[in-house]
Amino acid sequence: MIRHIVLCCLRADLTPAETQALLTAIRGMKAEIPGILAVAIGPDESPEGLARGYTHGFTVDFADRAARDAYLPHPDHVKVAGALVAATQGGADGILVFDFEV
Repeated sequence: MIRHIVLCCLRADLTPAETQALLTAIRGMKAEIPGILAVAIGPDESPEGLARGYTHGFTVDFADRAARDAYLPHPDHVKVAGALVAATQGGADGILVFDFEV
């Protein structure tokens, strides 16, 4: 299984409704893209103060590398990724992505 971790710094000017719509779209990829086993998402809740400006994070678990690789160019992912970049402070610079095998 591959775990795809994404941390992002959402823009402070997003309304709660805009933030919720984005989170819903991210969760919705599980129903649209084959090979996604689970999606978990939420705001930073750590008391350690080490978030370094990242306000939200999510994980996507894939059955295997092939599923992850098919997800990357999938039209639903491309659409959601574009919305995420647009909602992030600094665009793509406000996003950190890290994948590893579980």
